[in-house]
Amino acid sequence: MSALWVSHVLVTDPTRYAEYAKRATVAIADHGGVFLARGGDYRQMEGPDRPRNVVARFPSLAAAEACYHSDAYQEALSFARDASVRELSIVEEIG
Repeated sequence: MSALWVSHVLVTDPTRYAEYAKRATVAIADHGGVFLARGGDYRQMEGPDRPRNVVARFPSLAAAEACYHSDAYQEALSFARDASVRELSIVEEIG
């Protein structure tokens, strides 16, 4: 069953976050992830407003988790940690 990586982000340092995005794109693709939404127009209906919203589909929950824990993604994430406030969830899709 495929899985969705859902992230809500408030970018606080655009330069560092751009480096994260560049590196994360490669790590996500290397694990079979494809972007369904990345930034773009949105409507915040509930909860904290995070103006950057990203959804990526992975072939499985295991692939999404493997991506997150991979050396390449963790290196990318080091650029996002001090450059953003983020929430990230991995959700299995309905089959």
